[in-house]
Amino acid sequence: MAVSPSALGKVMEVFERNFRDRGELGASVSIWWEGAEILSRGDGWCEREKTRKWTTDTLIPVYSATKVPAAATLLLALESRGLSEETPVREVWPRFPVAEASFHHVLSHQCGLAALDQRASVLEHAAVVEAIENQTPAWRLGDGHGYHPRTFGALLDEPVRRLTGLTLGGCWREMIAGPLGLDFWIGLPENHWPRVARLYPGKAGKDDLADAFYKQLTTSGTYTRRAFSSPRGLHAIHEMNESRAWSAGLPALGGVGTASALAKFYQAAIGSIESPLSPHVREALAVPGSAGHDKVLLRPTVFTSGAQQDPLDEHGRKIRRIYGPSISAFGHPGAGGSHGMGDPETGVSFAYVMNQMDLSVMPGLKCVEMVDALFSEM
Repeated sequence: MAVSPSALGKVMEVFERNFRDRGELGASVSIWWEGAEILSRGDGWCEREKTRKWTTDTLIPVYSATKVPAAATLLLALESRGLSEETPVREVWPRFPVAEASFHHVLSHQCGLAALDQRASVLEHAAVVEAIENQTPAWRLGDGHGYHPRTFGALLDEPVRRLTGLTLGGCWREMIAGPLGLDFWIGLPENHWPRVARLYPGKAGKDDLADAFYKQLTTSGTYTRRAFSSPRGLHAIHEMNESRAWSAGLPALGGVGTASALAKFYQAAIGSIESPLSPHVREALAVPGSAGHDKVLLRPTVFTSGAQQDPLDEHGRKIRRIYGPSISAFGHPGAGGSHGMGDPETGVSFAYVMNQMDLSVMPGLKCVEMVDALFSEM
């Protein structure tokens, strides 16, 4: 089913409205369909002083939109050694604290390791690994799931290092991003630093402050707050505007790239272009593995081996449409409003990146209305 020109026009109407009515500063949107980029637009400014125009080649940190590229990297590293997401983690990482856990449990946020009792800096991989190894899980395997916003990075990076001898960011570049020509980095080289736009924090609205998640996030000692606070470091937006954050190669939150590169990655993830991602890896990214009430985000969520999907009600209908109407569509948002997704059913992939952040933990109207417009005639 083709993407109609009128649907693309509706997407652009939302894109332009974001600048006109919603305070957007700089942003890019990219849409691919069956192997070709059919919409690529960048507009605005890289900073409030308006010294650099934002273009489709502008780089920006995308926070947790990094997680699916990172998951694909681990899945491919496992496959290269004759292993899979069903392999017990301890076969690769002997001191992993959850004895029965497979890599699928890790990738679908089921291991109860979202918050660490032992202090460690997110920039010190060895210290984070030690803290994970010494952590008592917050729940038993099989007792549900909860989003691992920050520990997810080391949980993937450590096995990739053990499997390949490379950091996850290095493996991503060698095995996936390099072959596909993706301008998306998990560890940004210094020669690309001048291309990075400046992020600006969002402001809380009444709906945000009333949300149960935000109440827990702003209350000292809650599990949600602890999960978003450990490992420590890089919590403030101004820290994410520093080169040490871009170059650190943090798989949970450190990706830097363009909308076009992120959308093209999802073309590979849904099998619409030839890529290093095997059918088995693509299936792992697309098949749901944990669903229900999220112990960290405090709302229904669904995770595959590395990606999110929209949750369903008791009648099998979506209760959110962050990923469009297709039940098989998957992706991952990033803090502040960045978003990437792919839909195996239609062959469509989409990405949106920006520098004026919102506060919402899920994509807001700036992005969701574009997704709705994209699929409005399909």
